[in-house]
Amino acid sequence: MSVDLSKYKKDFPIFARKVRGGNPLIYLDSGATSQKPESVISAEADFYRTINAAVHRGAHLLAEEASEAYESARANVAKFIGAKTDEVVFTKSATESLNMIAYSLGNLGSTPHISAGDEIVVSEMEHHANLIPWQQLAKRTGAKLTWFSITKDGRLDLSDISSVITKKTKIVAITHQSNVFGTIVPLSEITKAAHAVGALVVLDACQSAPHFSIDVKKLDVDFLAFSGHKTLGPTGVGVLWGKADVLEKLEPALFGGSMVDSVTMESATWANVPRKFEAGVPNMAQAVGLSAAIDYLNIVGMDKIFEHEQELTEQLLSGLSKISGVNVVGPLDMKDRGGVISFTVDGVHPHDVGQVLDQYGIAVRTGHHCAWPLMKKLNLVGTTRASFHLYNDSNDIYALLEAIEKVKSYFKVGK
Repeated sequence: MSVDLSKYKKDFPIFARKVRGGNPLIYLDSGATSQKPESVISAEADFYRTINAAVHRGAHLLAEEASEAYESARANVAKFIGAKTDEVVFTKSATESLNMIAYSLGNLGSTPHISAGDEIVVSEMEHHANLIPWQQLAKRTGAKLTWFSITKDGRLDLSDISSVITKKTKIVAITHQSNVFGTIVPLSEITKAAHAVGALVVLDACQSAPHFSIDVKKLDVDFLAFSGHKTLGPTGVGVLWGKADVLEKLEPALFGGSMVDSVTMESATWANVPRKFEAGVPNMAQAVGLSAAIDYLNIVGMDKIFEHEQELTEQLLSGLSKISGVNVVGPLDMKDRGGVISFTVDGVHPHDVGQVLDQYGIAVRTGHHCAWPLMKKLNLVGTTRASFHLYNDSNDIYALLEAIEKVKSYFKVGK
């Protein structure tokens, strides 16, 4: 392969263990959560060991050091996505980030405020986390939920974009890369149409930010969310980015300590962005761990990671095309697609495929992938999904292809 990242695998302690049957771990489920390098594990643990204190709340040394580490993490995340530091809000997950935006946009006092007659646009390929919050916002406010359909090859159908994004559209919430198809959406066409009618664009970057370079200014979106645990970082921390002027006009969704400017028995006023969206003691150690993950990604290089995953994806697509009875669900070529491949095996339930692969130490995702509407559209109960990160290599692909042949043999497929 033209990009060799093999030296980095040793940085991930989990690959030193054995799994079922004494097999080495072949982890092909990074779309669900990524593995963590030792530097991330140590950064989070060292926060607890050396400077653990509630940030922004104390005058003692530990509180000062904890606050400095937390705000440094914010600045590091901002730089990673090309944002201003005060535009980055820490949450517990990307799911919480998306829910916060949806809830805030339904709050009285927010500008814009979603109300009856407005329209919210999503797509048929959304993860539940970028679908249900908008369903609920529409239900609360009387707005209408509309969506882009998909093409037969797993891409967004934008042929009727002018009838989907209309003068009534206030929000377009879209995935950057499908967690089922691996499709990277044609974002510029969508943002141009949305902004032409004054709509805000919310981008679910959970499957993109961990795998290729993100610059919020170039993307020209208004909000962006991604999760720490898919980005080599800890669980329990997510990122919400929003344009400063838009964040200033939104009412917060969570209330409590740290997010206030002043409080009386009758009322309260809010702290400045981003703190008005961070009620309570935040996920401090996790934010520090995420910052260490970003440092690690920067050392490897996001462009190298993307190129590496492209090579693995091409290798797997080619290999699967040669196995009869195996069908890729989604794009069959490398145009605008990332390192996620879903497939089915004729006559075998995806869960059974996953269990057989597990016997050979291969961890994949099976099921509906939190995308039930998409599965119903495809008339599938689910798929088997392989997804990559920098610690995977060609040998993992060979092992997967060999194991799929064993699945066919086990279930007598094609016999």
